Amino acid sequence: MVGMKMLNARVVDGQLDIPAGALPEGVLVTVLVPDVEAPFDLTPEQVSELQQALAEADRGETVDGWELLEELRQG
Repeated sequence: MVGMKMLNARVVDGQLDIPAGALPEGVLVTVLVPDVEAPFDLTPEQVSELQQALAEADRGETVDGWELLEELRQG
């Protein structure tokens, strides 16, 4: 399993402004952005929840999506 890391960055002159040392040189990153013009902001609580969820996934504490759907169907 590949670990995940969450960073905040701003676009400056068409490039991501990432804090120095936040990522190893040459690392390949994937950037997810909303498919709308308006940006979104997360509250500190939402950032904390997202970081916790990423840490749980890194530890393998996940649920198979198909199993989850089956559990939801059964009520």
